[in-house]
Amino acid sequence: MPEESIDHINFQTLNEKAVSAPLVSHIYTADPSAHVFNGRIYIYPSHDIDAGEAFDDLGSHFAMEDYHVLSMDQPNGEVMDHGCALHVKDVPWAEKQMWAPDANEKDGKYYLFFPAKDYDGVFRIGVAVSNAPEGPFIAEPEPINGSFSIDPAVFKDDDGTYFMYFGGIWGGQLQRWRDGRFNALDPESPTAHLPADYEPALCPKVAKLRDDLLDFTEEAIDLMILDENGQPLLNGDNERRFFEAAWMHKYNDKYYFSYSTGDTHFICYAMGDNPYGPFTYSGKILNPVVGWTSHHSICEFEGKWYLFYHDSSLSEGITHLRSVKMVEIKYDSYGHIITIDPYDK
Repeated sequence: MPEESIDHINFQTLNEKAVSAPLVSHIYTADPSAHVFNGRIYIYPSHDIDAGEAFDDLGSHFAMEDYHVLSMDQPNGEVMDHGCALHVKDVPWAEKQMWAPDANEKDGKYYLFFPAKDYDGVFRIGVAVSNAPEGPFIAEPEPINGSFSIDPAVFKDDDGTYFMYFGGIWGGQLQRWRDGRFNALDPESPTAHLPADYEPALCPKVAKLRDDLLDFTEEAIDLMILDENGQPLLNGDNERRFFEAAWMHKYNDKYYFSYSTGDTHFICYAMGDNPYGPFTYSGKILNPVVGWTSHHSICEFEGKWYLFYHDSSLSEGITHLRSVKMVEIKYDSYGHIITIDPYDK
């Protein structure tokens, strides 16, 4: 439910109908990336604060400056907030706007991947390392070489190869990199440099990570999302095309790339046979939530699958004050994910 539609919502009734409750209420959290490490669920969200910025389509009001790590020993169990895991003041190259992060593990070390704007106002993606899944994390002095835009998601395949998926249009600046370099023209317009509605939509990016997970081994390439006829989704197909919030998981030997449609507020997914794609659009996972944004992750725990997402119900619709939630997801006999209505308990 976008911000313009919330004026007449009865939030008490809405919360009673919600399929899940906020995991924590002492702080605002969003964009949850969930993983299981050492038999425990760890959630890496962004941390919403009210910085007093005016709402705009560039996302200036999302002025997050640090990350907290949440964890629980079982779904819907007691949630622990491990405190500040990384602050922007401890990232040498970053000035502001530490947006949606992700994390992963290799050889007993834990890696936090995060976007932030550098001192030129350009989003880059950084890495920070810890000996514990909850942090604290120590940031590398420079962002990943060749990284840009937002919403990194790092997927470990069955053969131990790690891939990063990333990108986001409008405030996420993906459209400013269409010719391989940052286009600074029309900086106040979130829709400048987008394709026409009849042209193929911009694609999320994918790149294999180096063995130490600190850099790419290759230049990031487009991850193609195709329609039922094998053609790229068009930019005007805004109920299905990629906007932001990349995520990858694997189920029954199929790769599932899921993402947010942004201005139409769906979480959708596409299926493929390898981590580079192409992927074929396959349906919606989550219908619109209260608040402008929708961002998620999908994680397996003890044989069941869970969707982690956020909405703005706790803040009664304030777009930039969101709360992380979780709900079980299910697949049909064809491997398709059954669509969830977030307020249909």
